[in-house]
Amino acid sequence: MKTGTLASCLWLLIFFSVLAWSGVFPKDNITWFLEVLPAVIALCVMVLTRPAFPLTPLSYLLILIHSIILMVGGHYTYAEVPLFNDLAELMGSSRNNYDKLGHFAQGFVPAIIAREIIIRQAVIESRRWMNFFIICFCLGFSAFYELIEWWVALVSGEGAHAFLGTQGYIWDMLLALVGSIAALISLSRMHDHQLSSIDRKR
Repeated sequence: MKTGTLASCLWLLIFFSVLAWSGVFPKDNITWFLEVLPAVIALCVMVLTRPAFPLTPLSYLLILIHSIILMVGGHYTYAEVPLFNDLAELMGSSRNNYDKLGHFAQGFVPAIIAREIIIRQAVIESRRWMNFFIICFCLGFSAFYELIEWWVALVSGEGAHAFLGTQGYIWDMLLALVGSIAALISLSRMHDHQLSSIDRKR
């Protein structure tokens, strides 16, 4: 079995294993559906585009990690993830900070995906303008998700608290901004190396 095929099988095994676990007696069924839906949509998009536009291993790994974050949040709700309750107790706080991790990932992961598309499609030549555009894209993506959460709050009423993980925190988009910048600073070199490998295989 080829290395790429083995990696794909492992990716799918982890994805569907966590998805199945998250769907067993979740805290709130509506919350579970809303949280895992983006991960399932991302999987469908990747399956459809993989023959013509396979992503780098880094991008696939980040998408898997982000999907797991969504599934865990969907199972417990973002305000009640046990590990983060324990961490809050250790730090002498009553606030579960799992939602902060989720919003950080909301900037961190899309930054690399957007970077990959822009570079491989030669959308923007200047690296500085590319980074600026990526950060703006991540902020726009985060704002769009906030609008979705607001719409869900209007439609579902009480059920919105579980989906939103409302705990009085208002800096969601700031965390997405920090996440996007952190991704560009920490992963650009590794990402460039993997992109060059894809170019050599063509």
